[in-house]
Amino acid sequence: MAVVRKSFDLKNYIEKSTHAVNDALDFFLPNENVKPTTIHKAMRYSLFAGGKRMRPALVLAAAEACGGSWKPAMPLACAVECIHTYSLIHDDLPAMDNDDYRRGKLTNHKVFGEGIAVLAGDALLTQAFEIAAQCKSWPRYSHQKIILEIAQASGSLQLIAGQVADLEGEGKKTSEAQLKYIHERKTSALLCCSVRLGGMSANCTAAQLKALTDFGYNVGLAFQVIDDILDVTQTSEQLGKTAGKDTAAQKATYPSIVGLPKSRKIAEQLTNKAFAALKVFKGKAQALEGLAEYLLKRDK
Repeated sequence: MAVVRKSFDLKNYIEKSTHAVNDALDFFLPNENVKPTTIHKAMRYSLFAGGKRMRPALVLAAAEACGGSWKPAMPLACAVECIHTYSLIHDDLPAMDNDDYRRGKLTNHKVFGEGIAVLAGDALLTQAFEIAAQCKSWPRYSHQKIILEIAQASGSLQLIAGQVADLEGEGKKTSEAQLKYIHERKTSALLCCSVRLGGMSANCTAAQLKALTDFGYNVGLAFQVIDDILDVTQTSEQLGKTAGKDTAAQKATYPSIVGLPKSRKIAEQLTNKAFAALKVFKGKAQALEGLAEYLLKRDK
């Protein structure tokens, strides 16, 4: 496995990027006192419930790897986080995963009710496109390409497809290939989109975009494999959400299909592929390397 250079301070990078993203999200979203106040409070409740803003951080890090900066990438980073948060709100609903806790706090529907939670998710998804539309356009990447990128990653062929396949697979015998299909779409699609958007905000070359795509795809899959592992190895307190939910719901997971040792091996192999994809950046992708290693070694 590739090792992040000691000169790179990942902890400081995550703290700075999280602070910057939080400030930008606060700017882009309506204040909770704006009518109708209930929906804006619900949107902000989940959006500011904590977390290290890993997807936005990947957007910003990818921009840097391609010679760009945070400012032009920030609207895209915020858009991705709004989409991610909307998906979590809907995932937690009784009709979906039926979870009571997220990031150590009560889930949106437990605080605001199911109807408002559905609308809060809808509003955040819509808000994502409003924010993304405020970004610049670049010589290689027009506004049309940017919006299309986000729409495709979050639509019925990717993010939604993964959730549908996940729901329909509950209680059924699932193959490793079918599980990979779910993870590719439910998790990897948005992570891959994040790094691609970051590269686009720096007007990256076709070769750089391909490298980012390979990186994002493999890290995204590894992230979800690890999520499966943690669901069966960690407590609810450690995770900040209900542990063992996948097993209880008879959801297919990598540990349930191939076992824990092989699951860990798969996660490691995927991350090694991700690191290999970054060679094209010739040492300028330290932040991406650091974030990938953090995602692989996380314990919650």
